[in-house]
Amino acid sequence: MTKLIAIFIIIVALFGAWRLFLYWDQVKNDEETARKQAAATVITSGEQLPGLPQQLEPTLQAAQTKGASGLRNWLKTYNANVKDPRKAWIELDYCVSVAREDPAEARRVFALVKGRLSPSSPVWPRVKQLEKTYE
Repeated sequence: MTKLIAIFIIIVALFGAWRLFLYWDQVKNDEETARKQAAATVITSGEQLPGLPQQLEPTLQAAQTKGASGLRNWLKTYNANVKDPRKAWIELDYCVSVAREDPAEARRVFALVKGRLSPSSPVWPRVKQLEKTYE
């Protein structure tokens, strides 16, 4: 009888260990999936970023249609009213649009944006993407 009880305890322990392994594997896969989904949500448009008052949105769109000079004038006018991360996105748009006309200005603005942002910023992936071009 004691041998039967010992075998039963060993079987229960093995079953418990197997269930614990399956649970650990599921948690590990859930964390990996969440990490991949977070990486997949890369921001492709600055319109969804906070920091720009709604009343300035039409003026920004009008400035973007005018190109680099329009963005430069818009940034000079409304710089104090816009906050990061949207401000950084707009300044990077300006860098891209002014790069052909004035590469030194593009590098200067890029350096200011990069120095101001931290790696936890939602704009940081775009900074890393443009880094090779402007440094």
